[in-house]
Amino acid sequence: MDEVRAAVKSWEPGTRPSSVLVLGLGNPILGNDGIGWRVAEQVGSATAGYAAPVDVDCAALGGLSLMERMLGYGRVILVDSMWTGTQPAGTVSLYSLEDLPRPGAGHTASPHDTSLITALRTAETMGAAVPLRVDVVAIETRACYDFSEALTPAATSALPIATRKVLELLAASAGRDSAGL
Repeated sequence: MDEVRAAVKSWEPGTRPSSVLVLGLGNPILGNDGIGWRVAEQVGSATAGYAAPVDVDCAALGGLSLMERMLGYGRVILVDSMWTGTQPAGTVSLYSLEDLPRPGAGHTASPHDTSLITALRTAETMGAAVPLRVDVVAIETRACYDFSEALTPAATSALPIATRKVLELLAASAGRDSAGL
């Protein structure tokens, strides 16, 4: 609870220049686990001249640390690998944070921390500026924790699809089609 209080206390209004954060999650040197970072890098390149304020970043965080990174944004789009086993590898899905089929999948939770949903709810009760909307673009991949920067063929084929999905979400929130990006 002290970590949550510290995170809430450290947030100051106006410290985030953007109302939208795209955050690629994972670890880029652990194979498919790094696909969130790859998508974020492509989105960052595509939105470099975007008129609406969008912050794009990468992180290897979960739970409380991830919540802290999201404070002050009106909308957050998380991009991460996830293995549900219900869809073929390489399938790109869109979920609200509350509707994740396995809330502990990917990096929204940690065995040494609380889930992101719990962390955000706690921060909100403490008066923090939590995002009004959190979307999760999930790429179905088998866990791959070998030291490698390479993606499997299924993850590689999902990369442009996931990138396009994030750009479509950004365009929809800006009230225009993605061709204007």
